[in-house]
Amino acid sequence: MSLGIATGPAQAAASSGPAPGAPGTASDWVPGDKAGFGTARGTASKVWFTLHAGEMSEIYYPRIDTPSTRDTQLVVTDGRTFTDRESTDTTHEVRLLDPRSLTYRQTDRAKSGKYVITKTYTTDPARSTVLVDIDFRSLTGQPYHVYVLHDPALSMTGDDDTGKTQGGALVAGDGTNSDAVLVSGGFTRTSSGYQGASDGWTDLAADHRMDWTYTADKPGNVVQTGRTSLTGLAGRQHVTLAIGFGSSTTEALSTAKSSLDAGFAPALAHYAAGWHKYLATLAPVPHAARKWATEYHVSQMVLAGSEDKTYRGGFVASPGRPWAWANVLQSLAVYHAVWSRDQYEIATALLAMGDRGAADRALDYLFDVQQRPDGSYPQNSRLSGEAVFGGLQMDEVSFPTVLAAQLGRTGPSDWQHVRKAEDYVVTNGPSTPGERWENASGYSPATIAAEISGLVTGADIARENGDDTRARRYLAVADSWRDSLGKWTVTTTGPYSAKPYFLRITPDGDADAATELQLSDGGPLIDQRKVVDPSFLELVRLGVLAPGDPRIVNSLDVVDRQLGYETPNGPFWHRASFDGYGEKADGSQWEPTDTGSGITHGRGWPLLTGERGEYRLAAGLNARAYLDTMARSRDTSSWLLPEQVWDDQPPSGTGPFQPGTPTFSAMPLAWTHAQFIRLAASIDKRVPVETPQPVACRYASPVCGH
Repeated sequence: MSLGIATGPAQAAASSGPAPGAPGTASDWVPGDKAGFGTARGTASKVWFTLHAGEMSEIYYPRIDTPSTRDTQLVVTDGRTFTDRESTDTTHEVRLLDPRSLTYRQTDRAKSGKYVITKTYTTDPARSTVLVDIDFRSLTGQPYHVYVLHDPALSMTGDDDTGKTQGGALVAGDGTNSDAVLVSGGFTRTSSGYQGASDGWTDLAADHRMDWTYTADKPGNVVQTGRTSLTGLAGRQHVTLAIGFGSSTTEALSTAKSSLDAGFAPALAHYAAGWHKYLATLAPVPHAARKWATEYHVSQMVLAGSEDKTYRGGFVASPGRPWAWANVLQSLAVYHAVWSRDQYEIATALLAMGDRGAADRALDYLFDVQQRPDGSYPQNSRLSGEAVFGGLQMDEVSFPTVLAAQLGRTGPSDWQHVRKAEDYVVTNGPSTPGERWENASGYSPATIAAEISGLVTGADIARENGDDTRARRYLAVADSWRDSLGKWTVTTTGPYSAKPYFLRITPDGDADAATELQLSDGGPLIDQRKVVDPSFLELVRLGVLAPGDPRIVNSLDVVDRQLGYETPNGPFWHRASFDGYGEKADGSQWEPTDTGSGITHGRGWPLLTGERGEYRLAAGLNARAYLDTMARSRDTSSWLLPEQVWDDQPPSGTGPFQPGTPTFSAMPLAWTHAQFIRLAASIDKRVPVETPQPVACRYASPVCGH
């Protein structure tokens, strides 16, 4: 919440009545490297909370693709000499209180040494309310004034809200959704203003006193302030904060009040019991992950918590927006959207951990919500199915078919969805408008692996439904594409090896040509033979090539030299040559850059370590060290796994830049957690549990029948 101190008309205006300065400065979002994430089991409570930098960041309501607050934090002042805010003036610690529940506690200590704040979070399993138990303690023996600073951003935008005081609560609405903020003991003073002009931080920072009691009756970027009864002295240390939601301010207020009246402790107990009961229904922790049991359970809960409660089976990639997605690109639902590829990764992990019902719901969602009439799937979508980026990635058309086969979903109704998808692949493949890294088009070995796997498994489903003609056609196309993999994607003239190796992608299907490829995210225009990535391992994981194929083995050597690096936590790989999707060299946030600028740098992806582990299992090798590496890449306080970790050339200077630890990328990333679960299960089985057997038996006989 970047609130400036106003020095113009707002300070000279009246201290009550309509707030001046509408609509305020433009809203943005808190970055996506979360320090905590939680929601109740069940569907009665349609709220999800996130934590970041000592505060509560976005609350999602009524769907997990719809952030409806920006942040909520405390402001502390002595009324005379200083005014602090938690996010900038305290040091932060986070603790997972229960290894079998998404229950988090933040401890914020004033940098001045004057006070300490302890906050414990839960959601009310019976209602759409987030509850926060707040303990405030003065360390100086002096009393302080403590305020709640709340920034609503209803319905995924913070620029069209209104706010007022109603029934002793701070309430806000945008005509579609509303929230209400209550505190036990009540607020002693309240105000709703506009960011940067008439908000409470601007008021308090000016003279350390709350002088304004405004109502924000015009749409804008509303920020609300409430003074609590906390002073930090004995007997006045503890309050409960309730943030309730509804379709109107009256409903939101009633929800918050009911949750507050029912009490924090019963809600927390009910919340934890819900997670305990869920975990008890799943398969035991794999032997390979027993020393990482907490990480395994957190991964299970992150996946389960990433499912929407209205559009059942819709799983978002991450509950946040890293980097510039949080500001200049903040109007897009990016990571909190549904990709069919991420759905596939999540669903296969759900299946591996014993939640068959959720995996089935994921496929139902893909078939019933996302699939288009022509059989294709959008690059990504809101939970309602509305496309976000509007692109097309051919592996995402194939993965639902592979998932259907793995789930044994081969009946007539499922076949209708599979038929449309595979007919689309036959007509439009193998070249893809976008591959797994979203920003390159052409002939991708990873995409072709998914297409071939979908065609072979789709042929089995076709045959079961009496369509032998399509079954033969699908298999003929799959065989032809597999035979052409070398020409399309394996170079024999590249600079990295005298032996053949896989390229990331070829725009025209001629891997030996010096075709120039324009790399996104600030990358260069460069000879395609210099651009590699580890994604060719999809060919092994999906059963298209045997792990000992010489092209695979040699390509592993190439990517290890070009993209791999060692850290104290273990080995990691960059996702592609010249990747610019990551922070700048100094550690500041990624932002959209001109091609060829080279100012942003992608780091290592823990999920690639997991994929290497799956390859090793397919090759008959030990993979436990790769599971250990993934576990060590977590945020050590929250047990959440990131999208990226710092590489062996991290930014210099002070900061959390240790190689092998989380960058400021998306965290938790559901795909990373899914890969951790699936690798653990695969180690116990001694083979990748996800490899489609019809494909492996057709093409990669060494793993057939396992």
